[in-house]
Amino acid sequence: QGAQIIVFPEDGIHGFNFTRSSIYPYLDFVLHSHSGKWNPCREPYLFNDTEVMQRLSCMALKNKIFLVANLGTKQPCEHTDPQCPPDGRYQFNTNVAFDDDGTLVATYRKHNLYFEYAFDTPPEPDYKHFDTPFAGKFGMFTCFDILFFEPAVNLIRQYNLKQIVYPTAWMNQLPLLSAVEFQQAFATAFNVNILAANIHHPTLGMTGSGIYTPVKSFIYHNMESYGGKLIVAEIPVITTDHETNLESNERFRENLHDSCRTFTSTLLDDQVCFNEQEQAPGRVSEKGNEQLPPPFYAEMMYDNFTFVPVWGEKGELQVCANTLCCYLNYRRAVLTDELYALGVFDGLHTVHGTYYVQACALVKCGGLSFSSCGHEVTDATALIDFQLWGNMSTPYIFPLLLTSGITLDFADHMGWKNNHYFMSKNRTTSGLLTAALYGRWYEKD
Repeated sequence: QGAQIIVFPEDGIHGFNFTRSSIYPYLDFVLHSHSGKWNPCREPYLFNDTEVMQRLSCMALKNKIFLVANLGTKQPCEHTDPQCPPDGRYQFNTNVAFDDDGTLVATYRKHNLYFEYAFDTPPEPDYKHFDTPFAGKFGMFTCFDILFFEPAVNLIRQYNLKQIVYPTAWMNQLPLLSAVEFQQAFATAFNVNILAANIHHPTLGMTGSGIYTPVKSFIYHNMESYGGKLIVAEIPVITTDHETNLESNERFRENLHDSCRTFTSTLLDDQVCFNEQEQAPGRVSEKGNEQLPPPFYAEMMYDNFTFVPVWGEKGELQVCANTLCCYLNYRRAVLTDELYALGVFDGLHTVHGTYYVQACALVKCGGLSFSSCGHEVTDATALIDFQLWGNMSTPYIFPLLLTSGITLDFADHMGWKNNHYFMSKNRTTSGLLTAALYGRWYEKD
């Protein structure tokens, strides 16, 4: 089909459920500090235990295509090395990239392991990228890495990368961390193209691959069938050095401590001034007599969110937790019998990994009871015009917009305004599942 680069998923070659010793026979020897140009297809005799590398290299050479794959690798170490494991070898979850001549151009060892007891964390984070004649430099990292500063964010910022290859074996977690949802949000937040190859294993909840640009996506998310799918797309190379969302984010944060912030609502065209002291979610509405709905608590993604229900045809809501306040203006096209809620979380997430999250999320609840808010939901019919904003303390905001059937949509506008990050949308293409500002406050991890 004329592709110039192909990316394969994480764990696609060796599979799952290994111990440190049971995976050992399947590991290739790869010298990560290898400075010379090695072509395993043409020079198979250089190193022992490189059968997988040889096959991959020959595939790239024979088909004249850049190839990125994930495999397990081993590297002997001396006991004089204080980090050397007791069995005298490192075992790494490794991505390799070959050019269209079969030459090994980059190796990357996964830094943020997700309960992978067969593998070691490399002593230092790898910042790996490789050059292509058709799209310049590609950066490379793996799966869980996408949620952390090291090395993913640091790599993109240090080398000003615009294209990313991303093998993953991602377990979907709705409503905020489904694979396609977060992959798209990452591409949008950093203004990069991402080629994300997720392994297709529905019983493990692993599905959702795509080719993403900051404004368009080609995705495959299918929890029903066992057939995977090859996604082929032609996308524009991002070359321009327009400042990314993040750079403008950081500029906007310079005057973060104004005592009063104004935010002009494009929906209602009024000015609201929020004082820092104003923590009370039960703000009196414009008419001056009806109290806003009461906050309630529910667990979402293993975190204790503070929610307010989103009732009626239209309204303005506010909900706060710790230092974070989230605000929503909304209008529904048609009232459906679906419960939505606006939730806030500002704290350390501690289940299946530890990382600090600041999130403002408008979500469809699993049922009509408050306790169902935060449940995994895949279908919705409500079309909602909304503007969502929050006084985030981190510049790293991932805008999530997920619609019925696990499909993606794009905000009309987003960015910083008066020290608040906002996202607005007039009419999603299908029913709204999640509209969220997912902030990662890396310094507080």
